[in-house]
Amino acid sequence: MNDADVSKQIQQMVRFIRQEAEEKANEISVSAEEEFNIEKLQLVEAEKKKIKQEYERKEKQVLIRRKIEYSMQLNASRIKVLQAQDDLVNSMKETASKELLHVSSDHHHYRMLLKELIVQCLLRLKEAAVLLRCRKEDLHLVHSVLHLAKEEYVVKANVHPPEIIVDEVHLPPGPTHHHSLGSSSCAGGVILASRDGKIVCENTLDARLDVAYRKKLPLIRKELVGVIAA
Repeated sequence: MNDADVSKQIQQMVRFIRQEAEEKANEISVSAEEEFNIEKLQLVEAEKKKIKQEYERKEKQVLIRRKIEYSMQLNASRIKVLQAQDDLVNSMKETASKELLHVSSDHHHYRMLLKELIVQCLLRLKEAAVLLRCRKEDLHLVHSVLHLAKEEYVVKANVHPPEIIVDEVHLPPGPTHHHSLGSSSCAGGVILASRDGKIVCENTLDARLDVAYRKKLPLIRKELVGVIAA
């Protein structure tokens, strides 16, 4: 083999190696680009997922904040409604308390009312001897109906007439410019107790109003819901 043949063969080998190298380089380039695109896509998807999660987190925080604000506003509204109900109910009770003050001004009707209140207490206590307490200004009216109250009680209970001792300690007086409504005052009525003081029947006008107030309070509140809503 002469030099020309050797040179030709070497050139062929060089071209083959170069072609192989180029093909390999192309494969590497394509593979690298594919890997780059895949990694880039993965990074983009990861970032999109991160952004989506952050958005969902913030959206959830906004929804929670809105729910809390709504709940606070709702509670505030309920408190206002309840406060308005309480104000109306208290106003009604205060008005009723003031009306009670006029009951004792009509001596004839108040005298008969005292008798009925005493009889009610006697029927509840059913004691042979009782202690009666009233306002100082009602003493003359109470003494004037004790006999009638005893007689009515005897007929209704079918017992012997009880001994009624009028206490020297009196109930507070009715409200005046010296004793305002709600302080230590009494609109009228009586309190009866057994001699040992273990059984007590409070039948003052104030106590009767409190009983009626507690008994009717649910109904009053129910009626006031419609009034306040209107």
